[in-house]
Amino acid sequence: MTLDKAYRPDPDILDAFERDGYVVLRDAIAPEWRKEAAAAATRLLASDRMLGRDRSVDGKDGFRGIVAMDDTTFLPLVANPTVLPVVVALLSPNVYLMSSNLIHLPSMPPGAPRTIRVPERHGWHRDMSTATRDLGVDSVRRMSIKAAYYLSELSPDAGVTMVVPGSHTDTGPVIVPAGAIDPPGAITPDVGPYDVMLFENRLWHAGGLNTSGRPRLAVMMQYGYRWLAAIDDPAPELLQREGLSDIERQLLGRPDRHPDGSIAHEGAGAAPLRTWWEHLTPHPARLPG
Repeated sequence: MTLDKAYRPDPDILDAFERDGYVVLRDAIAPEWRKEAAAAATRLLASDRMLGRDRSVDGKDGFRGIVAMDDTTFLPLVANPTVLPVVVALLSPNVYLMSSNLIHLPSMPPGAPRTIRVPERHGWHRDMSTATRDLGVDSVRRMSIKAAYYLSELSPDAGVTMVVPGSHTDTGPVIVPAGAIDPPGAITPDVGPYDVMLFENRLWHAGGLNTSGRPRLAVMMQYGYRWLAAIDDPAPELLQREGLSDIERQLLGRPDRHPDGSIAHEGAGAAPLRTWWEHLTPHPARLPG
């Protein structure tokens, strides 16, 4: 996956994202890469590695910062030519990769009591909740976009991320009726095995119920403005990797510096994506609402 295959984003896709807070991009990854990534993710999960491990009481397992853990496999996602133009169009060229998160969601055993997605803990949330707490819901704008890749077999019962379309513009929380686990209007997007779902930080979403009999394996790549703090642990060795393009170095967190290491003006580090975008399309990136 190289950026010479990138095209100007389809305006209909951008309009759909503006309206719904999410969009599904078709055929964003190759079948061969998906198979290799699933195998690499399975190896990581089977290891005894604890650095960056992300486990929870509901049985989820995974890692944060997987690009640094296996850059051979997951580095191609950083500047995915199907995804990156849409992200830049909806945010700006002044972005980078905040997090790369591997999530393993086990299937619930048949007949067992449900311990997740119960009415008392329905799981519906918005990302970047700290920003909402600090600034207030009326002040938070679109600041990040996640790209969700699903590496396991997909079916209606596989636990794909659910969303409430259009909820990114709501100023109040979603209302889940008493005794229910999903709010009115909640849907499971139609995501194919080679597709990627993009959604923004304000969109109300939740992990679906996985009753498929097999784990759901997903990778979430979160892009945000370069002035936002990274979520993953620092991985300076990534920037030393040979063969990286300037755009990849920007997305991996290269700061505002001149070639000699001295301080450059604020925002100078976004020059690679800014220049690329100007050659890709004469249209400026949209201002987030």
